[in-house]
Amino acid sequence: MKRSLFAAFIGLGLITGLSFGLKAESPQTKPVVVELFTSQGCYSCPPAEAYLGELSKNPNIVALEFHVDYWDDLVYGSAGKWKDVFSKPEFTTRQRIYAGNLPEGQVYTPQMVVDGKSFAVGSRRGDVRRLIAEAKESRNNKAYQGTSVSISKQSQKGYVASINGHSDRPLSVWLVRFRKNVATRVRAGENKGKKLISHNIVTKVERLSAWNGSNAVVKFTVDGLKSSEGCAVLIQEDAQGPIYGAALYPDEMGAS
Repeated sequence: MKRSLFAAFIGLGLITGLSFGLKAESPQTKPVVVELFTSQGCYSCPPAEAYLGELSKNPNIVALEFHVDYWDDLVYGSAGKWKDVFSKPEFTTRQRIYAGNLPEGQVYTPQMVVDGKSFAVGSRRGDVRRLIAEAKESRNNKAYQGTSVSISKQSQKGYVASINGHSDRPLSVWLVRFRKNVATRVRAGENKGKKLISHNIVTKVERLSAWNGSNAVVKFTVDGLKSSEGCAVLIQEDAQGPIYGAALYPDEMGAS
């Protein structure tokens, strides 16, 4: 079920640490970022969430699940309404900004945004696969300059994101924190009685710093990262434009 909204603004996080001119070490491949905008109150969303779970196992994809809040007050007949336990207004804002930035942009669930520059209905696998293939191909464009990112752990709370690449566009480094897999029994709303399985559920998005387009090392901290959690670093054009690079930690498919 689709629900249209209007575009809005984006908030910034805090700069934690940045060193330029350092050679990035052991860069990973250049995965495509797939963001699913979803809600536990949306009947059409579980198939898209299952598909995101499959995508999350692909080492060439950074799959992230954002739960929006505009379904939380929707009353579904006698089943009533359901407050999505993972929903946050800032994730709705993120989706609205994409809708304002992308050609013919819309706000609905389930929606997958690929590399911050194209979108499709999240349950339409063929459409999503096509966008992912196009995003992989665009990695060869000069604008991307082969940007790659890797994340390593330096201490109990300290991490380092090493960035290789070049860009003459204004870009920022973002930290995304998520929970890997959670099962929820929905007791009201459109999905009443269902047990929903969610994957890579985003809990926080924080801006770490600007990136000046040369090889760099960004230092950041993550408090209390549990075995059931992970984080990702995104290199994204300012004003929430296209995404140029990304990495996961822990990279269970790689060597993080």
